[in-house]
Amino acid sequence: MLSRISQKSVYSLARIPKNLLALDQVSNDSSVNETIQHLVKLRVSQINHCCYCQHMHSNEARQDGEKQARLDVLPAWREAPCFSVQERAALSWAESLTLISQGEVDDAIYRETLAAFGEKDLLELTTVVLAINSWNRVAVSMQFVPNLEL
Repeated sequence: MLSRISQKSVYSLARIPKNLLALDQVSNDSSVNETIQHLVKLRVSQINHCCYCQHMHSNEARQDGEKQARLDVLPAWREAPCFSVQERAALSWAESLTLISQGEVDDAIYRETLAAFGEKDLLELTTVVLAINSWNRVAVSMQFVPNLEL
């Protein structure tokens, strides 16, 4: 499969990347740490069937010290005991926002995420989810293909 508009062209011709990169910046004092960001970006990309972003974010997570075993079970995170309470809240929130067209965000999920992060960091987490959903839509619609060395 060939890209419809190349990644290079998207970056040079559109304002999308600049705006999404700005949206994707998490404040340094946030409890939405790199590990949570990696897990959320990868899980959302799995839901959205974005091969390009799955490849990129799994590589970035491993480079930052994430264990492959946790990445292997990420689609089944509810059954896996290796995720913290805060990571579970982030994943639940990310899935709910990503799948919002299938139903409203449950009050229990909101309360759980608010308890785990507080208002400020719930909004930071929401911004991460918004950004990766947008990146997925660009990559999937333009048919970006990762450089897979198999």
